[in-house]
Amino acid sequence: MSNQTVVVLDFGGQYNQLIARRVRECNVYCEVKPYTTPLAAIKAMDPIGIIFTGGPNSVYDPASPHVDPEIFTWGVPILGICYGCQLIAYTLGGRVTSATDASAREYGKTKTYFDDACPLFRGLPREGITWMSHGDYLEKVPAGFALMGHSDNCPTAAIADESRKIFGVQFHPEVNHTENGLAMIRNFLYAVCGAVGDWTMGDYCKRTVAALRQQIGDTGRVLLALSGGVDSSVLAALLAEAVGDRLTCVFVDHGLMRKNEGDEVEAAFAKWQVRFVRVNAQERFLSKLAGVTDPQTKRRIIGAEFGYVFRDEADRFHITNQDFLAQGTIYPDVIESGEGDADVIKSHHNKLLPPEVVARFAGVIEPLSLLFKDEVRALGRELGLPDYLVNRQPFPGPGLAIRIIGDITREKADALREADAIFREEIANAGLDREISQYFTVLTNTRSVGVMGDGRTYEYALALRAITTSDFMTADWARIPYDVLDRVSVRIVNEVPMVNRIVYDITSKPPATVEWE
Repeated sequence: MSNQTVVVLDFGGQYNQLIARRVRECNVYCEVKPYTTPLAAIKAMDPIGIIFTGGPNSVYDPASPHVDPEIFTWGVPILGICYGCQLIAYTLGGRVTSATDASAREYGKTKTYFDDACPLFRGLPREGITWMSHGDYLEKVPAGFALMGHSDNCPTAAIADESRKIFGVQFHPEVNHTENGLAMIRNFLYAVCGAVGDWTMGDYCKRTVAALRQQIGDTGRVLLALSGGVDSSVLAALLAEAVGDRLTCVFVDHGLMRKNEGDEVEAAFAKWQVRFVRVNAQERFLSKLAGVTDPQTKRRIIGAEFGYVFRDEADRFHITNQDFLAQGTIYPDVIESGEGDADVIKSHHNKLLPPEVVARFAGVIEPLSLLFKDEVRALGRELGLPDYLVNRQPFPGPGLAIRIIGDITREKADALREADAIFREEIANAGLDREISQYFTVLTNTRSVGVMGDGRTYEYALALRAITTSDFMTADWARIPYDVLDRVSVRIVNEVPMVNRIVYDITSKPPATVEWE
């Protein structure tokens, strides 16, 4: 962890993780905290700066999220984005009203003009495109604030009180659509907050290894829940560096892996020379999931059963309450599972362990829980992991269970495995496997009439999903050439039972998530 921290206060905006990611791209450490975090807890973090995120509410609504005005008296620089900007103005005596005139509402790309006397915009072009998303506007700014940016419809696109180091922008500098948005955030961090840029993966690696050794002690052992994905593989390398042969990696094959994945994971870790245990638990998981259709329930069942498997393995290896359970939970898992008043986007199986299983260990170790996916990959490279492990396709812990919509059967899992293997093979054959960030198939719960061999069929529609992204917090659908999609469709329909129709998902994130569920 860095010696300097920026706190991102979450007011429910859709880009909150992205704000944090942009701060870290500037080599400055940050953490996302719910707006309900006590002021004493924020102050104890000794932040060099605070960023208020956007949010869907109107600040003049009594039920909307607010902050204690004391936060503005600390002298810590504050940047408010969209709702955060309105919250600053409202709390400090300005006036925020609904844009009753439709022309005053702004959504999407908007030409915006900047005063480069403002530290946020210093050294940048005086006009550019920003991404706006607001139905309210600042009718009156608080005393002490100057107008530092405007658009044709919004005279208060940016405000600043330099004496108190408080700034607000009505647009979203964190999204790629805003020209020079990252440079604006960088200016806030370095020119206003005095950041030194000491957040590097090499430093994080050294600090984390030292912290793990201290936490685990000289005799403690670690049981690692290994899925074979990027996160758990990097965690295995990190723990091996910290405790060596006191680490045992347990790979649970729940019968919902991709084709040949269990064998590939076992082979990869055999070469890597770590203590590796494979538990074949297909029947155990499939019987628990029989007849279950709700995706959250599937996740809960799999998360709990994972825990019970590890309890059994702990008994087999004579694990005591002096030993630890390790999981490859990463930062988006924590945030999307819900923190404070945040919505639960999806409950990650790592966060669903039964209390009686957790109580079996001295504690649960999650040293990746403050890292984003691309940072985990960077840590893997820092630890010397081979490229084929660091750049593996992301694969959810519950596996194909959340890519089968509706109830799960062995036949559905087998069909989806085959379809997914064909899709991945054709993407690789087309040389697109490095261009597309993630690609997979989904067996929908929709059946439709088809004609095969002059006979009527009534089988399932299968969806293809492929996205491009740099951080997995926002994503766009991949523009796969039609001829590749055609080959994939023809092969799946001809080679895979239970499928007679193929559709391609062309939805970005947001509004969708990467997985279907």
